[in-house]
Amino acid sequence: MQNHKNIMTLTKRDLVIRISEETGKTQQEILKIIQSTLDYIRQGLAKGDKVELRNFGVFEVKVRKARVGRNPNAPETDVPIPPRSVVKFKAGKQMRGQVLKLGSKSSARGR
Repeated sequence: MQNHKNIMTLTKRDLVIRISEETGKTQQEILKIIQSTLDYIRQGLAKGDKVELRNFGVFEVKVRKARVGRNPNAPETDVPIPPRSVVKFKAGKQMRGQVLKLGSKSSARGR
């Protein structure tokens, strides 16, 4: 069982503050850069492009096939689920390695 008490959320605001402090640039400058980066990623994905950020990961749009679902309240009723596009993220090698280390640390703590 995983302990969720130590999990924090890193927000865009947190990034702005950290990068601003590290670079000496104003928070407004950093916010503009971060927002522009996110906008370009979103625009690329909206066009169906793959967005690859070396040493970080790859964002890609995949189309889920149409399928038949079941209503748990009426299992005898088929519910058609139409095809839809979803964004998938595949972590880069460096990130995967760091996340794997996290898993081994939390399992060691639980013992």
